[in-house]
Amino acid sequence: MVQAKTWILTKHFDGFPKDSNFKLKVEDLPEPKNGEVLLEAVFLSVDPYMRPFSRLSMKEGDVMIGGQVAKVIQSKNPAFPVGSHVVGNCGWRTHTVCDGTGLIPIMPDWPKDVSLSLALGIMGMPGLTALYGIEEVLGLKKGETILVNAAAGAVGSVVGQIAKIKGCKVVGSAGSDAKVAFIKELGFDEAFNYKTVGSLEEALKKASPEGYDCFFENVGGPFFTAAVQQMKTFGRIAVCGGIATYNDATPQTGPYPHLIMILKELKMEGFMQSRWNHKNEESLKRMMGWLKEGKLQSREHITKGFENMPAAFMGILRGENIGKAVIAV
Repeated sequence: MVQAKTWILTKHFDGFPKDSNFKLKVEDLPEPKNGEVLLEAVFLSVDPYMRPFSRLSMKEGDVMIGGQVAKVIQSKNPAFPVGSHVVGNCGWRTHTVCDGTGLIPIMPDWPKDVSLSLALGIMGMPGLTALYGIEEVLGLKKGETILVNAAAGAVGSVVGQIAKIKGCKVVGSAGSDAKVAFIKELGFDEAFNYKTVGSLEEALKKASPEGYDCFFENVGGPFFTAAVQQMKTFGRIAVCGGIATYNDATPQTGPYPHLIMILKELKMEGFMQSRWNHKNEESLKRMMGWLKEGKLQSREHITKGFENMPAAFMGILRGENIGKAVIAV
């Protein structure tokens, strides 16, 4: 019998999460039945979306939500042989027994010199979010200018690199000088620290005096309001995150640039990567090609130890990570 360690939500977050919101539990797992597999976590994902989704879809006592790369260590399901690796939304668990529903096998030709942790980052949900946001939502065209906030994060850093592959001017905003240096290394044309500029509006104008064709929005709050003012007529906005609002006890209210959006005839669309899951196989092959060619780079913020899941989660909400945050079990 295998014992699984799990992190559960003891109390819904009131503002910023605290250690007391989480509890580590140990449970005995049953042997897999016909059609089931036993998984052992290798890498676990740490993502900002866990904050709002915990409020929307969890009750106190539930295992914290999240994705992981896991190894199949017992199998009574021929689709998942022992020793193979999968990506699954198994939550904050070291071991899981399941019937295989929702598990995604790691691509069979995964290069041996590429860490499997990238299946949670640039070669997983964050990378696909960046790709589909650019291609399916924004329809970014060669020669256009795109603005990316949270640009040093798991999604934003990939957005900027793909935009450069497509021949665009990329402006990025991040929350520290180290993060600004990182995105400049990735090839961003302009970058600034939104926490230290005297005026966000002036920083946006200086980075692209002619304005922005597209805006990849990960933050919300005052940044969104300022950025909309700088959009070109018929500009497009892809919204996939709002980290500035995730820790609010009550929803933010305030100025919303309705008139600007009307006068400039802007298009704004919220989205999640899962809408285009049917394209994932082809998309991941294309992105792996870019990675192997050196056109895409990945930085990971790796924390060792399953016991450090809550600390890593709170750290990402404070902006401590550069690139994709991952737990190595």
